Amino acid sequence: MRSPHFLLLVLSVCLTLPSGCRSVYYDVMEGFGREKRHILANRIEAGREDQQQAQEEFQDALERFQALTGFDGGGLEERYEDLRAAYERSAARAEAVRERIDSIETVAADLFDEWEDEIGEISRADLRRRSEARLGETRKRYQRVVQAMGRAEKRMDPVLVAFRDQVLFLKHNLNAAAIASLEADAAAIAADVKRLVDEMNKAIQEADAFLSTFDT
Repeated sequence: MRSPHFLLLVLSVCLTLPSGCRSVYYDVMEGFGREKRHILANRIEAGREDQQQAQEEFQDALERFQALTGFDGGGLEERYEDLRAAYERSAARAEAVRERIDSIETVAADLFDEWEDEIGEISRADLRRRSEARLGETRKRYQRVVQAMGRAEKRMDPVLVAFRDQVLFLKHNLNAAAIASLEADAAAIAADVKRLVDEMNKAIQEADAFLSTFDT
């Protein structure tokens, strides 16, 4: 007998599938007392955590690259392997961030569509106006979150490309002279990582602001 947690894990895959499958997921979640607004809040909270974890992985990769470019002793192969592994972790974490943003956007679109449909069912004009105003405010706050996450996501790509280039170059040229030639690149990559971390911090702040005012 599968546990409820396993069932929810399997059903969560439906968020990336056509609307019919997502409807099944939403129906099951409602059976657990979790409406679309709860799911959106959970996704944004998870997105915030993904941003924090991505920060750590990118900074770790940078530190390992800086340590390698300033290294002139033995054990180059081991340090190269550390850098390669750090790059791969960063790439995996970046993909997790992208997938999370996609899942946030999917749930948000379904929530706002449902909200609009239900507003049309309210007969009293004053209540309808208040619900419309609340929907508009929530949409604006949501847009700030997802746009901030999107800006951070775009910052990941050039950093990953730079790390990948260094890893491949070092794979083919693992010697002291080649490593010394990369020292100038370290400063540029560090600047890109700093900009990435700054954008991620902004996304985290926007997520915190949204969650603090979102009724669940």
